Amino acid sequence: MGSVRLENVSKRYGDVTAVDDMTLEIEDGEFISLVGPSGCGKSTTLEMISGLTTQSSGSVYIDDEDVTGLPPKDRDIAMVFQNIALFPHMDVFDNMSYGLRIRGTDDEVIDRRVDDAVETLQLEGMLDRMPSELSGGQRQRVAIGRAIVRDPEVFLMDEPLANLDAKLRVHMRTELQRIQRKLDVTAIYVTHDQEEAMTMSDRVAIINGGVLQQIAPPLTCYNEPANLFVAGFIGSPSMNFIEGSVANRRFESETVTVDGVGLEEADVDADADGVTLGVRPEDIYPESAHRNGGTAGSVRASVDVIEPIGERMYVYLVPQTDGRADNEDAPLERDHLLMSVTPDTEIEENEVIDVTFDQSSIHLFDTATGDALVHGLKPEQQPTS
Repeated sequence: MGSVRLENVSKRYGDVTAVDDMTLEIEDGEFISLVGPSGCGKSTTLEMISGLTTQSSGSVYIDDEDVTGLPPKDRDIAMVFQNIALFPHMDVFDNMSYGLRIRGTDDEVIDRRVDDAVETLQLEGMLDRMPSELSGGQRQRVAIGRAIVRDPEVFLMDEPLANLDAKLRVHMRTELQRIQRKLDVTAIYVTHDQEEAMTMSDRVAIINGGVLQQIAPPLTCYNEPANLFVAGFIGSPSMNFIEGSVANRRFESETVTVDGVGLEEADVDADADGVTLGVRPEDIYPESAHRNGGTAGSVRASVDVIEPIGERMYVYLVPQTDGRADNEDAPLERDHLLMSVTPDTEIEENEVIDVTFDQSSIHLFDTATGDALVHGLKPEQQPTS
C-alpha cells in the first residue's frame, strides 16, 4: 500500500500562507500531478508530504499511518528533484546504491535491486561510467534509479524534467509513466507545465495561491473546470472569457449574444448579472465553415493577427460594436478572441468575419466568485423558431 492523505494541512511563513487548509487523498498506485503557477504552493505541499518541511497545522498520513511528526527517513518515500545532484566522484553503480549502503543493506540485496533498476531504466553497460560521461537524460534516469532501488511506498518528484531540452522532456515523461506503471508505485509529481500534468496523470490537482482549486482526471479538468482559474490555466492556448449577464435565457455582452442559456440547474437565479462566458479557441468557428452539430451565438469581428503553427492556425479577432472594430489598438488580451482553425481555412488579416461557438463547449461562470455554473448548452435548451 502507498496511499497518501493530507487533512487540513497549512504552511505559513509569518504573514504569508504558502499552503492553505489543503485536504487531499491519493490512492495506492495513482500518478497524481500537482500543477499551478510559480509560487502557488505545490512544492511546499510535496515537501510537507516528504517531511522536509514541517506543516504549521494539519496532518499527513501515509498508508493510513500518521507521519506528521516523523523525519523523512522514516516515511518510506523517495524523492527525485529538479537538480539531479549526482555525486560527481562516484560511478553510476555507487550513485544508485549509495542510499542502500548507508542503511547497511546486504550487498546481495543491493546488487539485485540495482540490476532490476538498470533493466527497468535501460542503463545496461553504464554502471561504471561517471556522471560527466552521461547525457542529460541518462543522468536523470540514474537519479530515478537511485530512488527506485529504495523500493519506497511513494515516489515524490519535484519538476525532475525541468532542466532537459524539449525533445528529451517528451521522451522522459513517457519513460516515467512506463516506469510508474511497471513498479505499480504511488507517484506525486510537481510541475508548472500543464501539458506534462495532463499527459502523465491519473488525476491532476490544480493549486493557486496555496488553495486546492480542483482535483480530477485531466479531461474532467479540461471539459468541466471548477472555476475561472482552472478554466484559464488548463488548456493551451487559454480559454476565451467574455463578461456579461443572463436575462430571459439569453447571455448578453457588448459583443456577444447567446440564446437558450438556462441557469436553473446551477441553483442560481435564472436572470443573473455578472456572468462570464468561456469558450476555448478550438470551439470557435467561422460561420461560413460547415459544422456537424449545434452552434450558438454570433460575433462579428475583424481579423487582427494570424499565427500559423503547423497543424493549427491561431486567429486573433477583435469583436465589433455597432459596426466598427472595438479597441482596435488593444493588446492581444481580454478585448480579443482567439480562434484556432485548420491551416487551410481561408482567412486574411483585416478581414471582417462572423464567428460562432460550439454550443456543447460553452461554459458559464459566476464572475464574482469564479465558480462554474454551466458546462455546455444542451440542444434542447436552444429556442425553436
